[in-house]
Amino acid sequence: MNIKLTRVFAAAILAAFAAGAGAQTVKVGVVLPYTGVGAELAQQVDRGIQTFMTLNPNAFGGVKVEIVKRDSKNPSGAEAKTAVQELITQEKVDILTGFIYSPDAIASAQLVTEAKKPMVIMNAGTAWITNLSPMISRVSFSMWHAGYAMGEAAVKQMKAKTAVIGYTDYPPGKDSLDAFKRAFEGAGGKIVDEIPMGGPGQVPDFTPFFQRAKDKKPDVFFVFVPAGDHTLAVMKTYGALGMRAAGIKLVGPGDITQDIKLQAMGDDAVGLITTHHYNADLDNPLNKRFVESWKKSFGPTTTPDFMGVQGYDGMAAIAHMVTTLKGKIDADGAINALRGWKYDSPRGPISIDPRTRDIVMNEYISELVKKDGRLVQKNIGMLPAVKDMCKELQEGRCKQ
Repeated sequence: MNIKLTRVFAAAILAAFAAGAGAQTVKVGVVLPYTGVGAELAQQVDRGIQTFMTLNPNAFGGVKVEIVKRDSKNPSGAEAKTAVQELITQEKVDILTGFIYSPDAIASAQLVTEAKKPMVIMNAGTAWITNLSPMISRVSFSMWHAGYAMGEAAVKQMKAKTAVIGYTDYPPGKDSLDAFKRAFEGAGGKIVDEIPMGGPGQVPDFTPFFQRAKDKKPDVFFVFVPAGDHTLAVMKTYGALGMRAAGIKLVGPGDITQDIKLQAMGDDAVGLITTHHYNADLDNPLNKRFVESWKKSFGPTTTPDFMGVQGYDGMAAIAHMVTTLKGKIDADGAINALRGWKYDSPRGPISIDPRTRDIVMNEYISELVKKDGRLVQKNIGMLPAVKDMCKELQEGRCKQ
């Protein structure tokens, strides 16, 4: 009997060894600006990826996942394109993800098409990016999600009749301009000025742009700038020029109320209204678990913002690809696995539109208020299951 048991045990060990030796490994290339002006944004996405792995250790169904990182450095697109080339040709990655800036994703689209590598965008918000390649799906947002929602809300809920739009002059900013304008005018409002306000690299002096907006005396001033230090400069300028006292309401997408920047904005930010798909103050069990795990891993004074949750959800999407295909990644199969995919995220329920390969999600209307000496985002409304309206309306380059 002992000999028999020994043989059975030995056979089990050999079987386990064989299974381990034949286990699939999926290589995921992550392209983020780990250095330079976007390093803080990259850190948020990277920590979101780590938090998913911490909270969901069995999400990949036993398939080994190897993450290979590359630094895209700046928003020009050139560095990202080089990084993608290296990941495809040298590292032989199976899936690409990351992409903070739209120019980086745009510059990489042809490469992933030619190499047939699935690409999951964790941030870049220019609406028509997903039209550039059948290999691209997005779990973050389009600028039209928040911009269009705010345009409607400004007229219907805030009773605004006139607006000025200020925007950073690159693809996401132009998308925000178009989205807000289409919805605001469609609801009966009037745009009285459109002001390009520098590029996404160095933070400009916003004073001449904001003074021009103030001189127009609009009911609301809609502003889009990239998340990060641009947002602090926006609030400083708004306060310095006395725009709130002049009766001009500042509104915009949630890029300008990034959770990690809130406490530096000061009292001038009180009353700011935004629309976005996430903030750390969302009151639901999954978000509380997400925030708790984040603080446990990275420190009690840290907090996730919308880029953090996008990194988290991006890994959830990749896990779905991997488990659906049992670790044997083929590009068409991976992208098709995401069509219609549904997931309960810390931001609320999300899904991928099977036609556009873009995300469908809730948009929250939030007001910045002071509570216990801290700025917090008070959610005052919600629009469920919002699609990318650029594609729904077949606007410009969103036409399919």
